[in-house]
Amino acid sequence: MANMGMAFAILGAAFAAFLAGMGSAVGVGLAGQAAAGVVTEDPNKFSKVLILQLLPGTQGIYGLLIAFIALSQTGILSGEGSEISLVKGLMYLAACLPMGIVGYISAKWQAKASVASISLVAKRPEQFGKAMIFPAMVETYAILALLVSLLSISGVTGLPI
Repeated sequence: MANMGMAFAILGAAFAAFLAGMGSAVGVGLAGQAAAGVVTEDPNKFSKVLILQLLPGTQGIYGLLIAFIALSQTGILSGEGSEISLVKGLMYLAACLPMGIVGYISAKWQAKASVASISLVAKRPEQFGKAMIFPAMVETYAILALLVSLLSISGVTGLPI
């Protein structure tokens, strides 16, 4: 049971990176399939559909950022990881979960919005600006989860426990 707090903190960082990364992998893959179909018909639409394909990938980046910040705050990345209390470790875990869970779910739903937007661009390329708005609305919730996790990690770091 030595340093269970550190184990939970590392688990939280892993959840943030793994869950958000899995959602992004699925999302980018689904949108990529739709984008490839459009480019097969009209290679000139590549840049527009590529942007729409990449949008579900941001959650994976946010999850990785939260993981790095959490690991940095615990001292793991610098090699100076010290023992932290079980309570503090559980708090790091809880702080990382919003980004992991919301990142996973929002990336999958953002992919569906991106696929629909890719279809819109396929038929009406002049509507690209409007097509960007639909998946961008889903992005809002990933950003909110990122903010909650960032603020939570900052709060845990400052606690004397």
